Amino acid sequence: MSRPFTLTLSCAERPGIVHAVSSFLFEHGCDIVEHQQFDDPLRGQLFARTAFVCAEDTDVDRLSAAFRVVADRFGMSYRVAGDRPERVLVMVSTLGHCLNDLIFRWRAGNLGGELAVVVSNHGDLRPMAEAAGLPFVHVPVTPAGKSAAEARLLELVDEHRVDLVVLARYMQVLSDGTCSALHGRAINIHHSFLPGFKGAKPYHQAFDRGVKLVGATAHYVTPDLDEGPIIEQEVIRIDHTFDPRALATVGRDAEALALSRAVRWHTEQRVLLNGHSTVVFR
Repeated sequence: MSRPFTLTLSCAERPGIVHAVSSFLFEHGCDIVEHQQFDDPLRGQLFARTAFVCAEDTDVDRLSAAFRVVADRFGMSYRVAGDRPERVLVMVSTLGHCLNDLIFRWRAGNLGGELAVVVSNHGDLRPMAEAAGLPFVHVPVTPAGKSAAEARLLELVDEHRVDLVVLARYMQVLSDGTCSALHGRAINIHHSFLPGFKGAKPYHQAFDRGVKLVGATAHYVTPDLDEGPIIEQEVIRIDHTFDPRALATVGRDAEALALSRAVRWHTEQRVLLNGHSTVVFR
């Protein structure tokens, strides 16, 4: 019986890369079902995602180890993934629209990953999580106990064998150390206006300025607050009839859409880091 796998890679652009990959897969009895690549002429880098099936009895570890010979020849960074759904830890505070949307898509089978646990610095969303059959862990955050709270978060990541952490409107800033520990496997969502408004009541600020676009940005978490590599953005056009409450409603819709896409693309190995940016194979 054929088993599905995905190979993602990046390296300096040079002739022979695609031939080497396809030859390796052919030699190991694999059949390519989807291949996407991007040659970045400005950085001289190649990025590729290849989905394939293997009829022979093999697994991720054996394929990954065997591919090391090809990777070393071209100086590749690479990953071989199987069909096990990535396990997702969702962090929330008191706003539940993003968590609710993730749960709906997970139950419908189109999230890409498997929700494993919900972690929050408040208890407000416990009923929503537990109604979906998800463990809910309350980890209070105080100025004096912030380090202990983040240590507990990392314990939960290990305990639940988590592949991806999603900050679904989690209203706490993670420390540089925790951001580094979760590098490339933590996604955040926040509103984004043109022009941008920070601080308290951003939707009231947007209303006062007559904003015509409301949006949201999903990005990887880095020590630079809200400046990590962007995975997805959603923009919705509005007009003068939208008061602050209506703006907030539209903003929540944009956040839920952008976040769910980013989670799905990440868990399907469709997102590759490219410096401070990303390559997204949709």
